[in-house]
Amino acid sequence: MAEKFLMPKLSPTMEEGQIARWVINEGDKFDANETLAEVDTDKATMEMTALGSGTLLKIIKGEGESAALGEAIAIIGDEGEDVSALLEEIASDSSSEQKASEAKAGSNGSNGKPTESVTIEKPGEQELKKASAETPEPQVTGESKPERQEASGNGRMIVSPIAARMAADNGIDLRSLQGSGPGGRIIKRDIETAMERGPAAGKAEAKPFTPSTQVGASGYRDEPTSKMRRVIAKRLTESIGPVPTFYLTVEIEMDNVLSVRKQVNDQMPDDGKISVNDYIIKSAAMALTRHPWVNASYQDDNVRLYEQADIGVAVAIDEGLITPVVRGANLKGLSEIAAEVKDLAGKARDRKMQPEQYTGATFSISNLGMMGIKEFTAIINPPEGAIIAVGGAEPTPVVRNGEVVIRSMMHVTMSCDHRVIDGATGAKFLQTFKQMLEQPAMMLL
Repeated sequence: MAEKFLMPKLSPTMEEGQIARWVINEGDKFDANETLAEVDTDKATMEMTALGSGTLLKIIKGEGESAALGEAIAIIGDEGEDVSALLEEIASDSSSEQKASEAKAGSNGSNGKPTESVTIEKPGEQELKKASAETPEPQVTGESKPERQEASGNGRMIVSPIAARMAADNGIDLRSLQGSGPGGRIIKRDIETAMERGPAAGKAEAKPFTPSTQVGASGYRDEPTSKMRRVIAKRLTESIGPVPTFYLTVEIEMDNVLSVRKQVNDQMPDDGKISVNDYIIKSAAMALTRHPWVNASYQDDNVRLYEQADIGVAVAIDEGLITPVVRGANLKGLSEIAAEVKDLAGKARDRKMQPEQYTGATFSISNLGMMGIKEFTAIINPPEGAIIAVGGAEPTPVVRNGEVVIRSMMHVTMSCDHRVIDGATGAKFLQTFKQMLEQPAMMLL
């Protein structure tokens, strides 16, 4: 029996998804667990799989089109089934949502649901509008949807998130492209075509600054907020508001770790070398097992203590920050941690991570030492109870046995949720963490 295929929840924070591409075509048969489409979410490009077998009878949302959770994106069933009734039902639902949206927004000249595509204006236009209020989507009917050309005079372009990311990564000027997606959207294949034309094709030019209306004030330009950046902002607001946070800073002598690391890496192949950050992850994980109230989270009616140390490692990507999780880091050796971090970081930058790979950390590490940062504070990622901010190790004059000597000193600041961690508890954790890095053999105990 034919039925609607609804947009599934592909990540914990997902509220809507955008079709990056359909893997199969209308009329194709599929089996259970077969990938039907790739969907851009707030965190990654996810594979959408079938729960059972059947035939893809009708695609409702094409490449570049967005759908809210639970919204119909296709019709599936048995080959040759009549889908006209379902198409009418979907069109009716779309019309009802459209009217509700118009009633809520008032008389704004819109005649359809807003899309969630990234929207970019050409030079000379006023500030960028939010992507969610840009362009009406045509209603779904049983006939093919007409291509909507760029609206005359408004200079706006509709761009899918994956296309926007690829353009930024490769220096492609979106204004030089003609979108081939629904309604003239610029989609992934348009960027790939521009890249095939050669390095000189479609190179990006800086958008002009808009003069300020305030005398003497700086001009400005507005960039559309990506879905990932909006989620980051929401999560950090949740943290900095209700979480009573305090900070503890410690200096750690890193000479012994650096010496041990050199000895180990001299015996390792290039692809198996261990970073300083891997030692930090291992030391934090071991220290957490000795101080369980730091490896914990506040849950309103209780404090949740975690059995193992699942360490979140902050990784910077073009659209913001994502935190891959090294599960059970306290149970893994340095080589295993190093290999896992490299694999997860690569997937994060390629937006190929699965939700279980970036959610559910019990403690996080943010390391900016490799970028020349000496000391900083990091914001706790709820519901975790703490995060450490790691600066770079620098040659520093220190007093040892009454003499001034040069040591590689590293500053580490821990942000603590005071609902879970008291000052003395956090201080004791940092003492253990410091001891393990200053005496690496302690990691073996």
